[in-house]
Amino acid sequence: MVATEADALRGLIDEAMAERDRGELNKKNKITIVAWDGHLDRVWPTLILATTAAASGMEVSVFFTFWGLFALVKPEKRGTGKDWMTKALSAMNPAAMKRAKLSRYNFGGMGPWMLGKVAKRYKTPHPTELLELAQEMGVRLLPCQMTMDLMGVSKDDLIDGLGEPIGAATALLEMKESAIQLFI
Repeated sequence: MVATEADALRGLIDEAMAERDRGELNKKNKITIVAWDGHLDRVWPTLILATTAAASGMEVSVFFTFWGLFALVKPEKRGTGKDWMTKALSAMNPAAMKRAKLSRYNFGGMGPWMLGKVAKRYKTPHPTELLELAQEMGVRLLPCQMTMDLMGVSKDDLIDGLGEPIGAATALLEMKESAIQLFI
């Protein structure tokens, strides 16, 4: 972590602790979700919660970091990365939600297909639809700049309509202002 980012992070933590000690915890009608995993069974509830919160009148931010960032990669983009290691990491993580695997019971692709069939029967929108809906509803979809740098993902690799990439200190500020913070 760069010294200035570490200093900013330390400042946010100190300020939050001082506010807590003074009993000044003023939270907005806001939810911030950290989406750290790109598996179908993690991204799906993330987007269901985000769109439901937006429909309920809440301000919503979703911070996509580490493996969760790959859910925001364009469907036509099969590989990202700048060198052999980041390209290998990209190959191991299916980009775009339409290729997302289940974290358990993937069964060579049968698991996502079966879950999709069951969801369709219960009229539950697929994450690709929920992502579009979230954007239409004004949900702030925020890619993690550090993860983009680590994984060799460029802004051109990501879907359109996202917020500007942010770092950890800004993500913590989003959470600090929120009445609800979730890590999925």
